[in-house]
Amino acid sequence: MPNFKIYLAGPEVFLPEFGKPVFDAKKAMCAEFGFEGVSPMDGEPSLEGLSSFAQGVAIYRGNLAHMQRCDAVIANMTPFRSVSMDPGTAFEMGYMAANGKPVLGYTHVTSLFHDRSARYYEHGRSDLLEIYSVGTSVERFDMADNLMMVGAVDHAGFCVQQISVPAGEELTSLAGFLMCLHELAGLRDSRRE
Repeated sequence: MPNFKIYLAGPEVFLPEFGKPVFDAKKAMCAEFGFEGVSPMDGEPSLEGLSSFAQGVAIYRGNLAHMQRCDAVIANMTPFRSVSMDPGTAFEMGYMAANGKPVLGYTHVTSLFHDRSARYYEHGRSDLLEIYSVGTSVERFDMADNLMMVGAVDHAGFCVQQISVPAGEELTSLAGFLMCLHELAGLRDSRRE
């Protein structure tokens, strides 16, 4: 897999410095495995003079361009601002899957999606689950996140890596990312044989 590029998807873009220290560390790890990491923050488009809406669209287009030139995605699926993963990261996983590119993912939370959802809505009262979810059901598939996201990883032949990390390090730890790199390198090495 010469010049194999990996899109680095995740909510790290919302960390201080737009997650640059974390993305730089991920890129260095990719290089150690013979891959090239591509951050959503690479070659950031010029946003000067654009309205807030136009800035968002420019960032979207830039991220699409990054994904189009990448060969796979490794997504940080750690719950972000909710019981589920960052929705932008979910879109990026879906985009890569729709383009036939391998999707790998990890989360630094080991509880299942159903359990997190139930705890969030129940607040100690089981009747609140149905009230807050307006009569809808909660997925009960023993998965790390929504079945479409976990399914995309499974369809690519991988599994979502669930790793427990110390509290406060959920978005900065590289433990899950490293496990995904090992998986991808294993695939590469098996194809060489």
